[in-house]
Amino acid sequence: MWFKNLQIFRLLTPFEMTSETLHEQLLARAAKSCGSLEPASFGWQPPLGRGAELLTHAVNGCIMICARREERLLPSSVVRELLEEKVISIEEAEGRKVRRKEREEIKDELIHDLLPRAFVKSSGHYAYIDTQANWLVVDASSSKRAEELVSLLRETLGSLPAKPLEVAQSPASIMTAWLNGSLPSAEFLIQDECELRDTVEEGGIIRCKRQDLEGDELRIHLEAGKQVVKLALEWGERLGFVLSDDMSIKRLKFLDLILEEAAAAEAEDAATRFDVDFALMSLELRGFITRLVETFGGLAEES
Repeated sequence: MWFKNLQIFRLLTPFEMTSETLHEQLLARAAKSCGSLEPASFGWQPPLGRGAELLTHAVNGCIMICARREERLLPSSVVRELLEEKVISIEEAEGRKVRRKEREEIKDELIHDLLPRAFVKSSGHYAYIDTQANWLVVDASSSKRAEELVSLLRETLGSLPAKPLEVAQSPASIMTAWLNGSLPSAEFLIQDECELRDTVEEGGIIRCKRQDLEGDELRIHLEAGKQVVKLALEWGERLGFVLSDDMSIKRLKFLDLILEEAAAAEAEDAATRFDVDFALMSLELRGFITRLVETFGGLAEES
């Protein structure tokens, strides 16, 4: 349940729905298995997993939700190979050229025949709404996956005024200044990984891992005008992460101080364990996101 990536959205109006009311709303788009001819399905499932009934789980003013995606795995290479075989067979048998429109019709027929026999892959995508801090936090490694979940939530509720987190000061400029010697506040520690990129389109990219980021080699690239677009950091000996210039967080790690707190809390069953871990994680991330935004000059003003 511990999130590994953070895509953060700011709620533009307070989220006043209770966990129970949200559950009732999510029922309209509850997850279901793919039909035999459906390539994919996307809906809400209980965050606590199989056996649970509620589509929400609330603690500390935060509401956890989980979307389940099912996809039928039908490799394009398989379809392409069968299509070529079918086209060649028709052309040889009838002595004519298969035109584009007919080719597309044959392809559709093949997919229709193959879909019911395709393997189904299922995956869960977690997010939570912090009703006190007005954040929607999605555990996704890409903005595309996060936007898919947010879009599903928006469609389910009819409306959801939310936008990706934007800060007042340029993250790339601030992170570049940090590596140029203008260090962040003491609670943020620079680690040994970064990515630099030229400001010009199609410019060069430098990726550094397990390297002294204060060395001369890196400084040469900074002096040449490259900017820091990703930087590994540690926060207060509690969290380790890689920050990107779009304010997304990847490879989030909860460090020993937090994990020890979690281990010290007794949990009789899986549901109680989930409750304890979610309480610790959401409280920690509330403080972390607040300080992160403050470090970059606060929220960007509405245009």
